[in-house]
Amino acid sequence: MTLPTIGILGGMGPEATILLQQRLIAAVAAQDDADHIPLLVDMNPQVPSRLAWLLDHTGTDPGPVLAGMARRLQRAGAAALAMPCNTAHHFAPQIAAAVDIPLMHMPQLAAKQIAGQHGSGTKVGILASPATQKINLFHDALHIRNCDAVYPADQSGLLEAIRRIKAQGPCPMSAAALQDGAEALVDDGCECLIIGCSEFSIIADRLRAPVPTIDTLDVLVDHIVAFAGATRRTDQPQLAEEQFIL
Repeated sequence: MTLPTIGILGGMGPEATILLQQRLIAAVAAQDDADHIPLLVDMNPQVPSRLAWLLDHTGTDPGPVLAGMARRLQRAGAAALAMPCNTAHHFAPQIAAAVDIPLMHMPQLAAKQIAGQHGSGTKVGILASPATQKINLFHDALHIRNCDAVYPADQSGLLEAIRRIKAQGPCPMSAAALQDGAEALVDDGCECLIIGCSEFSIIADRLRAPVPTIDTLDVLVDHIVAFAGATRRTDQPQLAEEQFIL
């Protein structure tokens, strides 16, 4: 069986894009190369800074660059698009308008999974860039599902950790900042947590939280595998097709 090709809008950051590919490989029950999902990866670390544009109001609008990447991936044969950067989904409308193939919207898919697992009224702690709060990225996705998005009162440590990971890679200081943020959210009454930054996905295995934690990158992997019709390593059922197009 020939599997459809998935286009990856990558480079935000490069290590997170590689992590997505690693998790996709690990998720597929492959007996040979041909069992894995074909990917077209636009590894473009030159996408203008989302943090500078959204938080500091400096730099260049990333939207046109992302739309151009999406068009190139569609022309190259991608059947669907995925983007392992949560904050960049602020520009999802521009990406969707540029192509005729679906974009798997990672934050919305994560919100849908949380609502399905934990129900209406769930208080969800967000471990992500402060930019996601400013643009209501998780708030809107959760609000329409009657769940509440909660951010740590002091997000400076999380922002510093994200920038440190981009510059230096994983380190104990960043893991400690992620742990502190998680503990603050649990103390605030959050019933589950979202790893809502792909830089934090890189160090998510170091997090110890007393409540369920959902990594948006894992959610994206699930949907890519299901969309492509690949065989999973686990017994998790395939997701319904209507969940992909948002």
